[in-house]
Amino acid sequence: MASSLTCAGIFWAFLSFLCAAASCVGFFMPYWLLGSQLEKSVSFGTFRRCSYPVRDESRQMTVMVEQCGRYASFQAIPSAEWRICTVVTGLGCGLLLLVALTALMGCCVSELISRTVGRVAGGIQFLGGKCSCCEGLGV
Repeated sequence: MASSLTCAGIFWAFLSFLCAAASCVGFFMPYWLLGSQLEKSVSFGTFRRCSYPVRDESRQMTVMVEQCGRYASFQAIPSAEWRICTVVTGLGCGLLLLVALTALMGCCVSELISRTVGRVAGGIQFLGGKCSCCEGLGV
């Protein structure tokens, strides 16, 4: 198992993987916004939600579904802004994972990561981080 990475490169690879994993877990969890509705605790993220109201037509009333789930379709996400957030944050997480997995492979495969590839990967990682970070901050 030969590697062309320096100690700093190996550290970068493992730190990149940890950050990408944390970003993806944060993206998939429905705990971005917490609150209460109809005296029940509710939470939701970009495409998942927990404890949400549903109209029960047989009883002609709104009931709370006390489970977590994703929206039925992309169009069911409440607003255009949340749809954009879902796409941009998902793209950012995908880019971060791509770079992190490539860097981890560079730890095991000799001459996979050159200086140029490292710089390009750093740029892609910056773009992925910017996509993930800005959407979380609402920028």
